[in-house]
Amino acid sequence: MTFSPRVLDPEPVASLDAWIHDGGGRGLEAARAVGAPAVLDTLDASGLRGRGGAGFPTGVKWRSVAANASPDEPATVVVNGAEGEPGSFKDRAILAANPYRVLEGGLIAAVTIGADRLVVAVKGAGHPGGDQVRAAAAELTAAGWGGGITIDVLEGPGEYLFGEEKALLEVLEGRPPFPRVTPPWRRGAEELGDGSAGAGGIELAGPGDATPAPPALVNNVETMANVPAIVVEGPEWFRSVGTAESPGTIVCTVTGRTRRHGVAEVPMGTPLREVIDTIGGGPVTGRVVAVLSGVSNPFLPADRLDTPLTYEHMVAAGSGLGAAGFIVYDQSSDLVAATAGVSRFLAVESCGQCTPCKQDGRTIAEHLDRIRRSDAAPEDLATVVDRLGTVADGARCFLATQHQLVVQSGLELFREAVDRHVDGSAEPAGAELVAEIVDLVDERAVVDENHADKQPDWSDAAEDSGQSPADQQE
Repeated sequence: MTFSPRVLDPEPVASLDAWIHDGGGRGLEAARAVGAPAVLDTLDASGLRGRGGAGFPTGVKWRSVAANASPDEPATVVVNGAEGEPGSFKDRAILAANPYRVLEGGLIAAVTIGADRLVVAVKGAGHPGGDQVRAAAAELTAAGWGGGITIDVLEGPGEYLFGEEKALLEVLEGRPPFPRVTPPWRRGAEELGDGSAGAGGIELAGPGDATPAPPALVNNVETMANVPAIVVEGPEWFRSVGTAESPGTIVCTVTGRTRRHGVAEVPMGTPLREVIDTIGGGPVTGRVVAVLSGVSNPFLPADRLDTPLTYEHMVAAGSGLGAAGFIVYDQSSDLVAATAGVSRFLAVESCGQCTPCKQDGRTIAEHLDRIRRSDAAPEDLATVVDRLGTVADGARCFLATQHQLVVQSGLELFREAVDRHVDGSAEPAGAELVAEIVDLVDERAVVDENHADKQPDWSDAAEDSGQSPADQQE
């Protein structure tokens, strides 16, 4: 495999001077010289898609924010570095290697949409990176790169939902990470005194309704890191690798039952099997039996490991690319335990604004845990199947749908193993901790072991209070 380091610098860039020596600053200079319409046209032509998971066209997103500019206040640009997807470590790797590239991309965005503020959102305690980004931002500001655009760093909570862009904006407003109804291009980081007490009170404006609230542009770290070179080198350069629908490179994380764990950048379209073998060194035992792309998409079974890593191919294979954080399971893995581990993670991390997401999610997780322990009856499986049909009812974010997709795929793909756990013919499986990666040390991922003690009310108390996090804010 040929690695193509476009956004993941092989060696850390130690200072702004070093970044300038490597060509840094040319993208921002070019963006200011050609103007916003030309930058938007360049992004459209490049085909850059958001690297946060959804793969939404970046140019379309920027145009939507620009088109919904407030008559009263400038927009805000937010770089989403609140990485908490299990299996993913790529955004922190990019920021650690070169925060200047990411900040330059954010400044280009601010210049293009007329924003006066750039915010980089990272997780706080226990998640290094905030100080490094803050120091880089101070260098850029002192060098005059902002041109009137302020650069701030937001260190937020450890919750998974902090990475959801509407919830992230709630944190920016000083509230818990509970997703809003309103999308960022309709309401952003400033509410202009509308009196809303929280996410539940910030509703979607109707078609054509005017609102003085300025929009916000929220893009992932990897997305922003691609922007400077696209502006300098042009769309054809960006499209010189990848596929027509998914051009460019993708930064992948490989963990789980592989010989080593790591992060590397590869051309879009590289087969998943090749990525696992090259970055992860192949399976620890026997062969790979399944792969999870974080906890956002269904399990990908072994017979689809040659799927090219593009948004379109991974969807066609029955899964999704997500944040390209691949958790690998080999022949020694118990896939029922893995399914139960994902279910527990999502049930705990649900905020509870949507009752089915929290309550049905908890029920699914509890019954799957009984099945995992081979301490279940057929009614437990029936309950899981029944609650999967309602868990996403009325959901305002994607978490409940994730729960539905991953667990349904686990039940369908590994049905024989599920049945053996239900009838007691399979040995009880140990609990599979599915949680955020907090570090990579000696080619092994360090997972947040504290999550095993986190309660569904988001406390670390010995017993759960029975309340949802959202209930406690009322």
